[in-house]
Amino acid sequence: MKEVFLKEVFSHQQIIYKVCRIYRDTKEDREDLFQEIVYQLWKSYPSFKGKSKFSSWMYRIALNTAMASFRKLKVNITYPEQVPENQSSEQSSQDTQMEKLLGAIKKLDPADRAIVSLYLDDLNYTEIAEVVAITANNVGVRLNRIKHKIKELLNH
Repeated sequence: MKEVFLKEVFSHQQIIYKVCRIYRDTKEDREDLFQEIVYQLWKSYPSFKGKSKFSSWMYRIALNTAMASFRKLKVNITYPEQVPENQSSEQSSQDTQMEKLLGAIKKLDPADRAIVSLYLDDLNYTEIAEVVAITANNVGVRLNRIKHKIKELLNH
């Protein structure tokens, strides 16, 4: 059982890294959350019946863990004043745009953050609905609203 669990977690660890990046700002906080998610996955593993994909189940546990512990934290988002000089201007521009997008996503409420994270990971509406326990139709409606929120945040 332990070997199967470790193999599955290792093959899907990018899910955990993504959730940690969206819900935590510092390296130390991301590492702590990563450990907490793996611990919660291990505790919940005996209840995994295989009715859904392992990755969907893993997303649900990771997001629930991140959101539950996020409520306990007061997150302080800080951004550097300048981009390091050793990057090309094109790479710097892409990095700046990505950081702005990530900053806008971090300003969303935790449930919306979870939905957009899954969407950006190329899950379809049905898969997202399975992870966050809402209907696929509701996923579409919420994503549309989230996209508008992000546009507003990026334009301010």
